[in-house]
Amino acid sequence: MNLQGTGEELSAELKSVYESWLQQQMKKGKGDAKRRLSSHGHAEKMFLDRVWWPAFRTLEGLHPEYEVKDFKDGTRFLDFAYLAQGMKVCIEIDGYGPHWRDVDRRKFADNLMRQNHLVIDGWLVLRFSYDDIMERPRSCQQVLQQLLGKMSMVGSVQELTLTELAIISLARRHLKPITTKLVAEELGIHRDTALQYIRALVAKKILQPIRPDAKHVRGYRINGFSEYFR
Repeated sequence: MNLQGTGEELSAELKSVYESWLQQQMKKGKGDAKRRLSSHGHAEKMFLDRVWWPAFRTLEGLHPEYEVKDFKDGTRFLDFAYLAQGMKVCIEIDGYGPHWRDVDRRKFADNLMRQNHLVIDGWLVLRFSYDDIMERPRSCQQVLQQLLGKMSMVGSVQELTLTELAIISLARRHLKPITTKLVAEELGIHRDTALQYIRALVAKKILQPIRPDAKHVRGYRINGFSEYFR
């Protein structure tokens, strides 16, 4: 989905990161992909600003206008592809507007078949409506965090996962220590899963218990001496 932008669309925190990231993507892009990136759409920017960036605080592994071969040997472009840790996630932004109201039956069927073939080719497909991005961004964030968190737990992952980054972001935003309950509620995951991630971050010396000598840990905070924050 590519809506016309309105000027200053991105938050100040994201803007410089986004511009550098987009330039890197354009250097790698060719032909139609590069042209599409030069006029990156408003809906896609809103997804980054309201959903992806608040959830993960990084654009690493995320590729806009990602080119794939479709089942008819033609070329299609995904709004975003997340490629990391062996995952292939297609993220599409959909809006209810003239584009969808005017689509004919053949085009509608073609879009469905396109998604089917992405799944056959090993892609996980997530679709978000423009309305949800603008009005319910937290729900969109939780869907991403749940999926990517679940997938990153498969196998041995040495670097920080996106769910771990989301927990770090949460810990940095809160003035008080974070708890397992808070992490579970904010990320929309089970408390046992939240505890598993928290313990992994403690083992990596990124989080630390507020009272490490206590029998029952009641909260965690960022470890100010962690190499991750130097």
